[in-house]
Order: sequence, then C-alpha cells, then structure tokens
Amino acid sequence: MLTDEELERLCFGMESDRVERKRSLTDLEKIREAICAFANDLAGHGKPGVVCVGLNDDGTCADFRVTDEALLTLASMRSDGNILPLPVMTVEKKRLRDCDLAVVQVTPSQNPPVRFKGRTCVRVGPRRGVASPEEERHLNEKRRWGDLPFDQQPVICSTLDDLDLDYFRREYLPKAVAPEILEANNRQIADQLAALHFLSRDATPTPAALMAFGKDPQHWMPGAYIQFLRIDGESLTDPIRHACTAEGPFVQQIRGLEETLRTNISVAIDIGSGPTDVKRPDYPMAALQQICSNAVLHRVYEQMNSPVRVSWFSDRIEIYSPGGLYGNVNPENFHRGITGYRNPQMAVVMRTLGFVQRFGMGIAIAKNALEKNGNPPPEFQFEATSVLVTVRPAR
Repeated sequence: MLTDEELERLCFGMESDRVERKRSLTDLEKIREAICAFANDLAGHGKPGVVCVGLNDDGTCADFRVTDEALLTLASMRSDGNILPLPVMTVEKKRLRDCDLAVVQVTPSQNPPVRFKGRTCVRVGPRRGVASPEEERHLNEKRRWGDLPFDQQPVICSTLDDLDLDYFRREYLPKAVAPEILEANNRQIADQLAALHFLSRDATPTPAALMAFGKDPQHWMPGAYIQFLRIDGESLTDPIRHACTAEGPFVQQIRGLEETLRTNISVAIDIGSGPTDVKRPDYPMAALQQICSNAVLHRVYEQMNSPVRVSWFSDRIEIYSPGGLYGNVNPENFHRGITGYRNPQMAVVMRTLGFVQRFGMGIAIAKNALEKNGNPPPEFQFEATSVLVTVRPAR
C-alpha cells in the first residue's frame, strides 16, 4: 500500500485517474463505482487507486468528520456483494496537511473484469464509465490464470459442449449483467462466459463453470455431490430410514437437498390461549439452508472425491464438508463475518443467483434462526481436512 507521502501527492496533487475525491458519504454509489474502476485498472498502472473522503474537487479540505461508523460503511463495500469479484482494499483514517480523511486504497485485481451491480466500471484519464466490449476483452487478457484459485483454473479437455449454455443465457446472464448492458450486447457466448470468469484464455471451461452450468459436473469432479442419510438412531450403525444423493450443478444440488430437508422436518403445534396455534419445527429451515450452502461453497473440490454429507440422526443433524478452514478464517473468528473464499467464483455464482445475501453472514444467520426457534447453538469441529457442524433439535 501507499506511504503517507504518496497519498498526500495523490490526494492534494493535480487531477489523476488514480484518485477520486469526495466531500462526504452522501453518494455511496459513486464511491463503489470508483472502487470497481480502480480494481479493474484499465490503464495498467499496477498501483493502488485511492478514494479520499473529506476533500473537495479542488483538493481543499471539506472538514469531514471521520467516525468509526464512516469507516465501517466504507469497509463494508468490500463484501456486501455489490462489487464482484471481491476487491482487495484497505480503509483507514488519515490526517494529511491538517485535514482528516477517510482513505480507501484499492489494489488492482489479478482477476478482472470486476463488476459493480453487473457493470464493468473503468477509468482512464478524465473518462469514467462502463467498459466497452473491446475494453472488457483487454481486461480478460490481463487475468493471471496461473495465480488464480482452483475454481478459476481451466479444466483440461473440457469444452463449451460440456456446458448448458441455454441455462447460462436464460437464468444466469440476466442476473449477472445490468439490463442496459445486455440490451446493447452483441458478443459471442464465449466472450460472455470469459467476461464473467468462466473460461480461460483458450476458451476452456473452469471448475466454477462446470459446477454452475455443467451438463455432467461429476464427470469432471467425481466427489462433487451431496449425500443425505436419515438414520433411525444415534449412530451410523443404526438402521437407515432414507438415503439419497443430490447431483448435477451445485445449485441443483442445493435445491434438491432443500426439498429433502423439508420433507424430514417435523413441526410441533403449541396450543396456546391466543387466537392461533404456534407451529415450531424441530429444526429451522433457514439455519439448515445456510449451513448446507456453506458446506457446498467452502468445500475442497480439487483432487477430493469425498462428498458433502448430511447425516440426520434421531438426536442431531451432522453436516460434513471436506476441506478445512481457509485463508484468514480460524476457529475463533469463524462466526464473525470474516471472509476467506477457497472457491471465490462459486461464491459469486451463489450471490448472483440469490443463495447468498451478504458474504460472511451465513453462520450468523444460522445461529440467529436456531436461537429464535429454541435450538441449542450449532457445534463446530474443525480438522485440517474437514469441518463438521452439529445441529440439535429444539428443546
């Protein structure tokens, strides 16, 4: 990141395409657009872009009060799901030339194009706006495939014929790209897939593409499915009442599992003195949805033939996900909204299709739903190669 001297030259110097000055936080959308544009770094500076909140356009101090709330508002722009893939950025309070500033430094992305609400924002010189098709192709070429996570690497021998392109056009594209961009879009399907990070430079599908739109994802990743067992007892050696697997693209897997979970939930009716009876399930569906979606999203797909397992015992449900905690996530901060994505492109797909409302909040939502329903808190067991979550029925 930049030194204070470098920040001072940018914030108070001549107009530059690496700095955006804002008097206050009255226009959060423009700040998000600037973050997106700096992450794309179309001009190829290779250096951070800076949003300086607390300065007038002419570089004079706007007497902005930099509060903790203001800094949290700026920091939340990284992971609120509006800018995808997640930008790399820092937010700090700085005092430069006797002026208090909230400074956002945005590192150029190694995985462009970055989009804000489906629009690829760019900035070159004084021009700010949405990238043209040629500019998007240029951003695609800048992508450093060798440094990308597994779900964005090319899957050798796979082709466009292995993808359900009709589903991609019909279901995913309208949710991922702004309507006016789609209306003016005359690109080939391969260009559209590449712009959304689903193809490598040589038009080879990635694991994220095969898991999101693949005709037969398990052909390429044999363990990428969900196994469900309903057990009549408290041990795996007890009789099995129901067993099934959810296969296909991972969205189809999650929806299939949700149907199975709903049919197994028991609802008790509390007859009270009020005008209506109170229905309470033994397990709240919202909590199971969040935990199971997390298990599918954060699992290891590379060289791992173990499925996600949901084992429903008479006294508990166990959700097993192959792959331990990732990145800066650890057992202490696991439930506090800290994000570390082993499969960031799959996270984008889940956010785009509505399975994730805000990154990093799944476990918090699950814990809240369990508490409201009268269930004990979830129990977590972390191993180097797995995460096991145990949920117990309402008291």
